[in-house]
Amino acid sequence: MRSALITGLAGCRLGADERDFLSEVRPAGVILFSRNCESPDQIRSLVADAVASIGADDVLVLIDQEGGRVQRLRPPLGRTLPSARALGELYEADPDAAVAAGRLIFRLLAHDLRGLGINCDCAPVLDIPVPGADGIIGDRAYAVTPGAVIALGRAVCQGLMAGGVVPVIKHIPGHGRAGCDSHLALPVVDASLGDLRASDFAPFQALADIPAAMTAHVVYTAIDAQAPATTSRAAIGGIIRDEIGFSGLLMSDDLSMKALSGPMGTRAAAAIAAGCDLVLHCNGEFDEMRAAAAGSPELQDAALARFNAAFSVTRTQIDFDAEEAVRVLERMLASGRS
Repeated sequence: MRSALITGLAGCRLGADERDFLSEVRPAGVILFSRNCESPDQIRSLVADAVASIGADDVLVLIDQEGGRVQRLRPPLGRTLPSARALGELYEADPDAAVAAGRLIFRLLAHDLRGLGINCDCAPVLDIPVPGADGIIGDRAYAVTPGAVIALGRAVCQGLMAGGVVPVIKHIPGHGRAGCDSHLALPVVDASLGDLRASDFAPFQALADIPAAMTAHVVYTAIDAQAPATTSRAAIGGIIRDEIGFSGLLMSDDLSMKALSGPMGTRAAAAIAAGCDLVLHCNGEFDEMRAAAAGSPELQDAALARFNAAFSVTRTQIDFDAEEAVRVLERMLASGRS
């Protein structure tokens, strides 16, 4: 039995209680943050220990390594990466060069991540910010028009998958209009369904074949005025699955974010009941981890099939020119775009 849970860890080494928890609950994955990373050998050891405790070969090991502001691994643990917006600026000047750079830089990143035992990157961000929106997305977005976001998002996914790393497109069906940071409060978006379809949904629809996605903790009043997408059957079933056509592995954003309310177990159960395949709990607080696990069912049936399809990405790695990838990255960083 595997739990439909991805859990955070408290620190750089597993405590005895965490080891027992992983062995008992057998989550589908673990997610790493800066607090879990002090050296390459330590990261590899932590990942190996977590996977061994879970007792399965098919464990997703996630990290948020988008580039720009959101990089859990920074020098000397990881390369400096350009922001999404920097790639977007290059796209404005030379679309072909930007697409090629995005694909190659993220192929290089996949190589680096796999060397640490990490096989899933919570990237790319496909959100499209609008004037007046909260800055939580900001330069994490490639552009303010769907075409550039689609092209660059696709390139980043291709680079990661070529290196055996599962990309997670986020935050479906779109976080770009949010007027507040969902880490701190619940955003409510009053845009019409027509406006959402014309912009916000478009990148996710174009990349609906990508194997994994993460929901947005955002209320869209035109879809469901009562619940954020993460816990809304209307948003997940009617929009994400049916209209957008996303058929891959769907995970919640972090359950511990303040956009959600109620006990942690209730949050997990609500996300699963709404249609999420997996729930994500990130902060490493042990009592919360246990509560989230209690609200997470066994990973089975269609959710298990989608998990297996996503994990299959990790089994293939395509050769690439690493030296050229490094040169492309260095040129990108030297250009002043960051």
